[in-house]
Amino acid sequence: MINRVVVLGSLNVDTTLHIDQMPKPGETISAKSKTNSAGGKGANQAVAAVRSGAVISFIGQVGDDGNGKFMIDALENDGINTDHVAVDKVEGTGSAVILLDSQGQNSIMVYGGANQAMKPAMMVDAEPLIENADILISEFETPQDVTYEAFKLAKQHGVTTILNPAPAAEIIDGLLEVTDLIVPNETESASLTGIEVTDNDSMDRNAEKFAQMGIDNLIITVGSRGAYYHTADGSGFVPAFKVKAKDTTAAGDTFIGAFSSKVNKDLSNVEEALTYAQQASSITVQRLGALPSIPTEKEINAEYK
Repeated sequence: MINRVVVLGSLNVDTTLHIDQMPKPGETISAKSKTNSAGGKGANQAVAAVRSGAVISFIGQVGDDGNGKFMIDALENDGINTDHVAVDKVEGTGSAVILLDSQGQNSIMVYGGANQAMKPAMMVDAEPLIENADILISEFETPQDVTYEAFKLAKQHGVTTILNPAPAAEIIDGLLEVTDLIVPNETESASLTGIEVTDNDSMDRNAEKFAQMGIDNLIITVGSRGAYYHTADGSGFVPAFKVKAKDTTAAGDTFIGAFSSKVNKDLSNVEEALTYAQQASSITVQRLGALPSIPTEKEINAEYK
């Protein structure tokens, strides 16, 4: 089975500054080197999914500039349908500055630009695309009201919706009611529920809180430890694969994209899909950059099978 996945999300050109350690407040430091690459949570997730065998279409927006063309070309180079990537004549293409230290940890500053200028009315033209999908993914680097409109259409057509609430923000009314699966990391989960993620018991309590909020299916990613899941069929924890990280940029996005390429619409194989997603992200963190670091299914299978 090949999943048809639509990603509604951000398109950013990433500038990564390679440094020894994070600067302290008021401190000026020198970067060892600088790299530019295609990125954005939406783009990362779409590329991760298509490289793992899914058929991908993208809904997003870029500026009328060179970076916009660069991002569209980057998606199309991976065989992603960009028919629903609009061009904004006012706002510039989204961008991000990433500080990457010698331990592989990062801090990211994002300029939303054209991503944040998207409007709910844009989803009218996208309905036929959504209707023919198996899975629709969105994050919080584009406006939530746009995601809400898209998810409502998805539910009308029996499409499974996956929400990645990153960066963490208060969720608008109604969005969780049309979300089938929410995938925060531990920090985002705690921000949304008020319950710190420290162990399995606290993750169970996060799941209970999300259920009270209207969402029964949950995955919490906890970095190098692994991922917790809770669905109608049960809950559990899938440990991460131990590797030495060079750059954690796009690791979480690789996880979600790879997961979406393998999970069944009814989430019945969630543990199997999570294991594959962990394998994919374990390769990503051993490489530099966002899109350039995301592995193919062939590379994942060669490493782990």
